[in-house]
Amino acid sequence: MQCFKNAEKIYAVGIFDRAFQYGDGCFTTARLYQNHFELKARHYSRLKHAATHLFLDVDLELIEQSLLQLKNEYVELNGTLKIIISRGEGQRGYSLPDHQADVYVYYYPSEVKCFEPQLIRSGVLDSLMGLTMPELVGIKSLNRIEQVILKKEADEKGWIEALVCDVHGQVVEGVSSNCFIRINDQWITPELRYNGVHGVMRAEILQRMMQAGIDCQQRPIHQDEIPQFQSIFFSNALSPMKVATHLHDTILETQICVELFQTLHLSQMHEYVKA
Repeated sequence: MQCFKNAEKIYAVGIFDRAFQYGDGCFTTARLYQNHFELKARHYSRLKHAATHLFLDVDLELIEQSLLQLKNEYVELNGTLKIIISRGEGQRGYSLPDHQADVYVYYYPSEVKCFEPQLIRSGVLDSLMGLTMPELVGIKSLNRIEQVILKKEADEKGWIEALVCDVHGQVVEGVSSNCFIRINDQWITPELRYNGVHGVMRAEILQRMMQAGIDCQQRPIHQDEIPQFQSIFFSNALSPMKVATHLHDTILETQICVELFQTLHLSQMHEYVKA
């Protein structure tokens, strides 16, 4: 793993950094595949949107400068890229410091293969997600304690990914993914009005479905509808389709998900062109 802060290689983070002190900032996690920064425009758009709503003054060109150094060091970039925007160091207290945000770029090299659907068993977690401050809905802030608690339960139940409901009984997303659900032969993804993350892969899949003429509703899904679920898949930037074969003990339809994966060319994230 390598880390850059404002395009300079570092090996430690300052103890007064507000990302550490308060979770004050935002982040995005992307895949690098054969030197391609997949869904780059969507990741940058996410960071710009979050920076605006979090009042962060950030220079995203520092990401490019960090990537250039990595490209000069590696023959080919493959792995995971995590970009953290921190408000930077400051004194004790919540008042905002008056300086530019810091940009951290983490590179985790690993063997990366072409995307393909992954079949998993899943379920609905007992733990519930809370509601988010309206201005922060959809933003991937550094405060991920809910996901840490949710992941603990999912791990204990042996689920790689699981559905999460909120305190109002609405299905929101997976622990670390968005979800797409088929009910009465209709694809639906939760609208994420009160909580959840507006994932870059979710946005990409919705656009490709629209281009392919496949209708996908964005609406609330109440937990009372769970017995009607025909198919479920989870998506994030590192895995476009984890297909649930079972929801608890209920067998789900998987072939339609695999066919959708092929129709949307989800194995291609940097060269997809609608035929």
